[in-house]
Amino acid sequence: MSDIGSDVFDDEQNKLGEYDGGRNEAGERHGVGKAVLPNGDIYQGEYENGKRHGQGTYRFKNGARYVGDYRQNMKHGQGTFYYPDGSIYEGSWVEDLREGHGVYTYSNRDTYDGEWLHHLRHGQGVYCYHATGSKYKGTWINGKMEAAGEYIHTNHRYKGNFVNSNPSGPGKYEFDTGCEQHGEYHQVEQDQAEDEWGELPSALVLKWIPKCITGLTLWTPGKETSGEN
Repeated sequence: MSDIGSDVFDDEQNKLGEYDGGRNEAGERHGVGKAVLPNGDIYQGEYENGKRHGQGTYRFKNGARYVGDYRQNMKHGQGTFYYPDGSIYEGSWVEDLREGHGVYTYSNRDTYDGEWLHHLRHGQGVYCYHATGSKYKGTWINGKMEAAGEYIHTNHRYKGNFVNSNPSGPGKYEFDTGCEQHGEYHQVEQDQAEDEWGELPSALVLKWIPKCITGLTLWTPGKETSGEN
C-alpha cells in the first residue's frame, strides 16, 4: 500500500473519474491505464506523471474518438480523429489542433489532403469534391482558397489567382481539346445570379471576361496576362 493513503486516491476519483492502471511513486497515473471520466468520456492508453502522454485512445460521450499521440494531456503528434458526423481527420496535431500535414474526409465524402494551421486548411493542399469529381489544387490561407491555384474539372481546368475562395483577376481555362482561353475574373453587381463558383454575397457575382484563345502555354503564378500583346 502506498504511503499516500486511500483518502488521496478517493479524492482523485471524484475529480478525475474512475481509473485502473499504473502509478508512479507519487501516486500519479503513470504507465498504461484506463480512465472513465465523470462526463462519461473514456481514455485508455499511456500516462506520464499524471497526464495523458504517449499512445492512447480517447472515446467521447458524443461518439467521437481520437486514436494517436498525446503530450501533456493534449493531442500532439500523429493521430486520427473520428467525428460524430462520420468525418475523419488523419494526420499531424500540435497542442490539440490540426497542424502540419493531414487528410480530412468529410461526411459528404469530399476530401482535403494538405497542410493545416490552427485547425484550418493553410498552406498547399488539394480539395476533392466527391459529387462532381472536381478538385482544387493550390494555396490555402486561414481555411480559404487564396493566391495561386487551379480548379480541375473533368474536361477542363482553370488556372489563376484566388481571393476569398473565388477566382480573381487574370487567369486561363485549359481544355482537353488542346487549346486554352485567357481572360479575367471580376466581381460585378447583379441582382441574382449563380455560376459554377456559386453565388457571392451582397449581390456580387463573378464574371469571366474572355480575351483570346491560344494553344496550350506554360502558366506561372502571378505572371498570367490578359492574353493581349
